[in-house]
Amino acid sequence: MRRITLLLSLIILTSGVLISQETEIKINDNIKLIKLNESFYVHESLFNFDGAGTFASNGLIFIKNGKAILIDTPNDNIQTKQLVDYLAKNMNIEIEKVIVGHSHSDCMGGLEYLKSLKIESISNFLTKEICQEKQLPIPIKTFAKKLEFNFHGAQIICQYFGGGHTLDNIVVYFPEQEVLFGGCLIRSLTTRNLGNIAEADLENWDKTVEKVKVAYPNSKFVIPGHGKYGNADLLTHTIQLIKSYKNN
Repeated sequence: MRRITLLLSLIILTSGVLISQETEIKINDNIKLIKLNESFYVHESLFNFDGAGTFASNGLIFIKNGKAILIDTPNDNIQTKQLVDYLAKNMNIEIEKVIVGHSHSDCMGGLEYLKSLKIESISNFLTKEICQEKQLPIPIKTFAKKLEFNFHGAQIICQYFGGGHTLDNIVVYFPEQEVLFGGCLIRSLTTRNLGNIAEADLENWDKTVEKVKVAYPNSKFVIPGHGKYGNADLLTHTIQLIKSYKNN
């Protein structure tokens, strides 16, 4: 009986390893996909920022009927092309739209390449203004507070709740699947600091996340701009981090 129990335990452990391996796809040394379910993949890219070291950044891919929306690009045009090519050639997926979370390179570093493919880009109007000021590639379609649209039968909500990591950061929500892409507005549970605050709205950041929490309290998946995804606990964690920073 003991041998049978041990054998079953080994089978379960082995199965767990196999499942874990199947849910992560390595595109190259700098880009990988993490499968959430049949419709969603987190894309994670490594990039070396001058003077700051190498960091991993997250974006999200939503897939419906072989078509996809990309939320945030990898950090540059080269990595973005590699991601687009892999999706097309290996998964038969075509990107139709890109949503830009804010004006930093870990959100829109590949926008120039995507625009060359005539892929529609969406951002908050503040992001467009910052891009114009800094002479960066400019998103095509903008909104002020909220943009809702239908993508091959799926409802998607882009929303601006206020300043945080940057003045222009937005979130993207998929109500049917209860998936929230928080981007750099949201910190992962293992993070103990606020990261890059050079352009942060520290006065309002916690208030902004509290608004997100009220709007989308039942989020099953919450994807931060960096680090491991989780659930709505990431929102609470982020608020606590900001308040702790402001009180010190």
